[in-house]
Amino acid sequence: MAGLYIHIPFCHSKCSYCDFFSTPRLDSVEKYINALIFELKIRGPQFHNTFSSIYIGGGTPSILPIHLLERLIISINTIIKPCNIIEFTIEANPEDITAHWVKTVKNFGINRVSLGIQSFNNIELKYINRRHSAETALNAINVLRENGINNISGDLIFGLPKQDLNSWKYSLNCMLNLRLPHFSAYLLSYEKGTGLYTQLISGKIEEATEDLVTQMYSYLISQAKRYGYEHYEISNFAQPGFQAIHNSNYWKGLPYLGLGVSAHSFDGKARSFNPSNLKNYITELSKGNCIHVIEDETAEELHNDYIIVALRTSQGINLETYKSKFGTATLNELIKLSEPHIDKGNMQLTQTHLSISEKAMLISDRIMLDVIK
Repeated sequence: MAGLYIHIPFCHSKCSYCDFFSTPRLDSVEKYINALIFELKIRGPQFHNTFSSIYIGGGTPSILPIHLLERLIISINTIIKPCNIIEFTIEANPEDITAHWVKTVKNFGINRVSLGIQSFNNIELKYINRRHSAETALNAINVLRENGINNISGDLIFGLPKQDLNSWKYSLNCMLNLRLPHFSAYLLSYEKGTGLYTQLISGKIEEATEDLVTQMYSYLISQAKRYGYEHYEISNFAQPGFQAIHNSNYWKGLPYLGLGVSAHSFDGKARSFNPSNLKNYITELSKGNCIHVIEDETAEELHNDYIIVALRTSQGINLETYKSKFGTATLNELIKLSEPHIDKGNMQLTQTHLSISEKAMLISDRIMLDVIK
């Protein structure tokens, strides 16, 4: 089954760590929704109503005017007539959550909310240009639950500027004590073009040391396990039965359709993307033109993509599936390349799977570089 991703690029303001395509300019929201609906008309039916999940991400989808969100969802129901949707997620910021908003999106069929919390420390939140406070985040979760949405995921970031081990422990324990069905914990990455990257290279802030990050990560995995969460992907933790269906399908290599500016798609064979140009996206779609670009991937790149995606998960690479795709000789080569990491305990090899051990997920990028072609 395929997943449908819809990108909403608008934000109240730009967070200093964010490198996703987004803009605080809200003057073209309605034109953008019109363009999205047209792209859905052209590309949606190509997947033959096989969607099992819908994910509205961003940006900040929760800032959409309700009437435009309603138009978008009515169009989804009209154009592709989804009848097998198990999970319908929308990303939201805590400051946008009201009882009216929750009741409305629930009536639209949305049954899961991914909440951008990032920290429960107000000093850290202010430093990364978040608009909400810790108190606002806690209130948002209460409002969601009181109005019928209990399938909630919360995001946290560790390795933030001004964050020490104790403040990380505090934020993590706040999250765990909420007993959300799902949460994500990401190590801060300093990406070019972001505000934090500019501060880093100018010497105004320093990156968290490897020792501190290791302590933060160790505390994360031990506490999450203590609270009954399954660490099923590098940055994702779920209570039993609450793994994110949409994102899990990405990691399983299943097809997905991405609509909107900068969105990516995969039809099972080829990948494509919409360029990151909002004005061009609106202009071309208003003329009836789709703008997605097919990525010209080599066999080696497809192979590497498969490995990188699979090794993000706790399950890792299914050896039988891998062999059927790439052959016995390639499988033997992969295992040989993995042997140094297996010997160190950083990877695990069973009769059925090859995976990165939980303790080594923090250095997964280095391990993947050693085993891809």
